[in-house]
Amino acid sequence: IVAEAIDRLHTTAESHNRVLVCEVMGRNAGWIACYGGIAGGADFILVPERPIVIDDVIEAIKKSHGRGRDYSIVVVAEGAKFADDSLNDNNVERDDFGHEKLGGIGDKLARFIEARTGFETRATTLGHIQRGGSPTAFDRVLATRFGVHAADMAHEEKWGRMVSLKGERVTDVPVEDAVDKLKTLDLSLYKVAEVFFG
Repeated sequence: IVAEAIDRLHTTAESHNRVLVCEVMGRNAGWIACYGGIAGGADFILVPERPIVIDDVIEAIKKSHGRGRDYSIVVVAEGAKFADDSLNDNNVERDDFGHEKLGGIGDKLARFIEARTGFETRATTLGHIQRGGSPTAFDRVLATRFGVHAADMAHEEKWGRMVSLKGERVTDVPVEDAVDKLKTLDLSLYKVAEVFFG
């Protein structure tokens, strides 16, 4: 969904000579932003794992426009923060579970970009549409494989385990291992994306 949305944003960004900032889900990890941004051909991708250095973003956009390209696409995960803490909103609201309410980093980033570059900049937030859509053939086959493995585990009375995918192999792991820590973005993937920044 994210890659498709970014594909569509390219057309409008180019036709109106704009910088478009696309805010996507990603409270603590930038998987969606990074995969969607790479697949959609974003010019800059910002994730929670790497604080935003606004000067780097501005420089990359100016460099891109200086080469005769009059538009840019920036993808930002909703949980991304600025390296300069004075730019972050420290008056955060919390939900009933104590989690910080996110949203708005795209708008804030768009305002900074427009003010610092003079390029017309707009923000769009994909929101909950990212969670929907039809599953791919791979998704459907994987779900079936997971279901068969889960049924086998129940038959064998293997409790306290979770079905998982390791490489191409469906297996299971202890639930504690699965929920023990947050799986953040592999920064080697982010380095692949950085090749295209500016």
